[in-house]
Amino acid sequence: MAKLPSYLPMRVPLLDLSEQHRALGDSIRQAANDVLASGRFILGPKVKAFEKAMCAYCSAPHAVGVSSGTDALLAILMALGIGRGDAVITTPYTFFAIAGCVARIGARPLFADIDPATYNIRPSAIQECIEKNSRLDTDGTWKTKNGEKVRAMVPVHLFGLCCEMDALREIAERYRLVLIEDAAQAIGAEFPFGERIAKAGTMGEAGFFSFYPSKNLGAAGDAGMIVCGDEELAQKLRTFREHGMEPRYFHHVIGGNFRLDEIQAAILAAKLPYLEKWAAARRAAADFYGSELSRSGLTERIATPCESYRNRGLTNHHVYHQYVIRAPMRDALREHLAKREVETAIYYPLGLHEQKCFAYLGYKKGDFPETERAASETLALPIYPEIPREAQRYVVDSVAEFYR
Repeated sequence: MAKLPSYLPMRVPLLDLSEQHRALGDSIRQAANDVLASGRFILGPKVKAFEKAMCAYCSAPHAVGVSSGTDALLAILMALGIGRGDAVITTPYTFFAIAGCVARIGARPLFADIDPATYNIRPSAIQECIEKNSRLDTDGTWKTKNGEKVRAMVPVHLFGLCCEMDALREIAERYRLVLIEDAAQAIGAEFPFGERIAKAGTMGEAGFFSFYPSKNLGAAGDAGMIVCGDEELAQKLRTFREHGMEPRYFHHVIGGNFRLDEIQAAILAAKLPYLEKWAAARRAAADFYGSELSRSGLTERIATPCESYRNRGLTNHHVYHQYVIRAPMRDALREHLAKREVETAIYYPLGLHEQKCFAYLGYKKGDFPETERAASETLALPIYPEIPREAQRYVVDSVAEFYR
């Protein structure tokens, strides 16, 4: 491995929110103070206003604020009546929450492998998953070998790039599946969906977002949002987020405490007008990484993020929640960058099919080779809207130094 240079390293964090908080600090504090002064802390006017703003931003008929991205999916599954005796298809290369929610409601997670270029779930793998693990029943539904009815699929728009939603929509219709979009990492990302340009979260029966502080639109804690086109589903979701209560103290169904805090809604509403500007800055930073990696002769060794829809008339072809490369000797490279004070992250080091808590599903190592390869080779480099070009150049030079 190459020796460290004689000059002092530059510290480059994976994410730095300090500039964002400096620029918006006054408006964020004012938004929080307004809530404190109002005495309305749960599902008040700030939540309704933010839901309305999200409808406008996403071009979605309905938006329902909830307590987190995880609770958003939990509420959707409950509102759709998915539970024990059902199965839900998703990707093994993602955050734990999806499969965790499916298992919590008593359903069985089914996994389908990813595309090696985009890291998103591969449509053909979903079809293979259905055909291999289930059979067509006399009622027109598909049932697994254990008798579970395959009810839904949950594709993840990973790292800020939309899945191939045209193909997924066709598969959902063919196999009579509910299509639920995990847009937790992809707020604002666009896809050429049929005759329209659609935003992530609006191409299935429901879509959901996370506003965890590190997300492109981040709260000051946990928060989430569901968008959908069906008014009846939206009303069910509002009921389920309050313990299934409608009217007050009357419960016809069992829901949960999935409410969005008023203060988080106020903070998010203050930030939302800047989201497009921040997305553009992230894309510019990604472009700079690409040019610097090429300049350094690294693109022959390192795979840079896929931009499947860049030249298809989209503004937000990719919103770069993360800038993820595929790198030989990934772990040694990460150790080298840490010595240079460059912070990196591994999303995700182990496929969900290999997690100990899912051993009961019967999967084994080797079942999803692209997921396993991505888990061993991918590395997220620092990216955020305000990242200095000098810092990015330093990151690339540090990577080049390692491979030299």
